[in-house]
Amino acid sequence: MNWIEITNTSQLSDVKNLSKAKPQLIFKHSTRCSISSMAKSRLERGSEPEGIDFYYLDLVKHRDISQQVASIFDVSHESPQVLLIKNGECVYDESHSGITMDEIVEQSEA
Repeated sequence: MNWIEITNTSQLSDVKNLSKAKPQLIFKHSTRCSISSMAKSRLERGSEPEGIDFYYLDLVKHRDISQQVASIFDVSHESPQVLLIKNGECVYDESHSGITMDEIVEQSEA
């Protein structure tokens, strides 16, 4: 998995802009949570689809950015959580055991 780490809020504007050309996925991960680790591992074991950029946000280090994500993309904060961004908007979000690569691919093609 080629994660692009989110370390500052300016990257959220980049995600929004890039989503106009191709889907962008943000994975919000708590490094202190075993469920979050399982979700991350499940994603990494799946086949990474072409045509989606995968972003990783460490919630322990960057809680402030996580709150910005919730605000900008109008979603409730959860952990772990994936957000699929297309055309500048969150078109799909899922958390916990609902996070699967198959569903991400299906939603990206919708």
